[in-house]
Amino acid sequence: MPRYFIEVSYKGTRYSGFQLQQNAVTIQSEVEKALATCFRKSISLTGSSRTDAGVHAIQNFFHFDTQEDLLYKPTDLSKADQSLKRSLYSLNSILPWDIVINSINKVEDNAHCRFDAISREYKYQIYQNKNPFNKETGYFYPFKIDLNSLQNAADIILTTNDFTTFSKRNTQVNNFVCLIHKSKWDVENDLLIYSIIGNRFLRGMVRGLVGTMLQVGTGKISLQNFNDIILSKDCTKADFSVPPQGLFLVEVLYN
Repeated sequence: MPRYFIEVSYKGTRYSGFQLQQNAVTIQSEVEKALATCFRKSISLTGSSRTDAGVHAIQNFFHFDTQEDLLYKPTDLSKADQSLKRSLYSLNSILPWDIVINSINKVEDNAHCRFDAISREYKYQIYQNKNPFNKETGYFYPFKIDLNSLQNAADIILTTNDFTTFSKRNTQVNNFVCLIHKSKWDVENDLLIYSIIGNRFLRGMVRGLVGTMLQVGTGKISLQNFNDIILSKDCTKADFSVPPQGLFLVEVLYN
């Protein structure tokens, strides 16, 4: 049965998260509705990386299977390309303004958009000067921050792979091991941005890391305290209070 990957971007402000939920509007529910309208059949999606309510994505993926070659019926390649472009245009015309499908690609029948991903990158945006244009895509945090302390805390994250402390309760995972390849704070224009790349992330993990690092950056806890919090494997010691709108899923990488 042919399988397709859908690359999607979205602003998560109006949605109750990425994954399908009962009695809630989500990214998945809107994309499934658009596919059903466009192709006149029900299509069930599998998602790559779940994002919470209010979280955004520059790049995320779904995959789906279908009995038919929906996108590549023409035998002539140029006509197939035109068919793909028409499908993309139709789907994006149906979708709300804050969700866009960037591409649809036919893949191997056993390809899996979640399990085949080799890394994911997230960014968290903070702004410290009042700016109405950042309200829905950043966290307003007008307090004095020591950037060196922030980066020192970010460096400690690279020395561990057990992130039990930064996983919210009732998370259905077999283990809390994540391999982190990048953990860095940068200043870009008027934004303070935390970037992290890893093979996988736990529920609430990035926001927990950011909130707890901000405790270091504002002098509320020391670097030693931060390291002790990691080693405690106790999620009640982490700070998950930073809001969702500052978080972006930036990239999902495949071989």
